[in-house]
Amino acid sequence: MSGHNKWSKIKHKKAATDAKKSKVFSKYAKLIAVESRNAGGDVNSPGLRAAIEKARSENMPSDNIDRAVKKGVGDDMAHMEAVLYETYGPGGCAILIEGLTDNKNRASAEIKHILSKNGSALAGAGAASWGFEKTADEWSPKTTIEISEEDGARLERMIEELEDNDDVQNVYTNAA
Repeated sequence: MSGHNKWSKIKHKKAATDAKKSKVFSKYAKLIAVESRNAGGDVNSPGLRAAIEKARSENMPSDNIDRAVKKGVGDDMAHMEAVLYETYGPGGCAILIEGLTDNKNRASAEIKHILSKNGSALAGAGAASWGFEKTADEWSPKTTIEISEEDGARLERMIEELEDNDDVQNVYTNAA
């Protein structure tokens, strides 16, 4: 009966939740570092303050936030770029993929691979963004479209795979 005790179950559950938290924290650390570089380390700037508030809403520890702010003003940080990819997903719904990367070519290849696995491909600039409106810190759809349950399941699976990518920050869709 080895491996069938309470501690093993707790250990495996904790490992799974810690992995999810680590993924979220690393995305917010990237975002904070970029905003810190843009603000010159001024935590009172609106962009950096918003990024810190988002991280705090996910219960990111203060020392991780402080480290990310210092990393942004330090010389050792690679040049991070914001990217926006557009595509059409299952059922013809428009999808916007916001990302933050230090290598556009690698990020583009990874996104293309995920999309092709799910039967989609990148669209040109402006192909899907016309259906969205940029608000303060996110994209909201101007109109929504109904998709079938099957397409909804495929869309959900594709979005999960995209969000698991380290370079992807947010995924927006106009599916209802």
